[in-house]
Amino acid sequence: MVFIFGAHFHDASLVKRSLETFYGIGPMVSQRIMARFHIFPLAKVGSLKNAQVMDLTEELTNMKIENDLRREVQENIRRLKDMGSYRGRRHAMGLPVRGQRTRTQISTARKLNKIERGGAGHVRL
Repeated sequence: MVFIFGAHFHDASLVKRSLETFYGIGPMVSQRIMARFHIFPLAKVGSLKNAQVMDLTEELTNMKIENDLRREVQENIRRLKDMGSYRGRRHAMGLPVRGQRTRTQISTARKLNKIERGGAGHVRL
């Protein structure tokens, strides 16, 4: 087991997948990080040297990921709601924010708005 930025990873797991488990790191960011430290795209976590693990941990501490990023997103949504903007009202009502169709296909957007963004459901402003 390898310990990277507060999380344990199995030796057989891919480095790319392990990096993508952190909130705020997607495929392109993980690919850039691996290229920066000369890590092969199909490398396993167990094959990393201690220096590479330390470099990855240091890089992740400099990035805004996990709780810091979640807090920033929540603050941005709260700011939109306080301003009373269109996007803020859509967040408050639990409706799609980015112009998606609401006549028929709204259940998934409602579900996502309630769970991830802490929407209040059917609140009218």
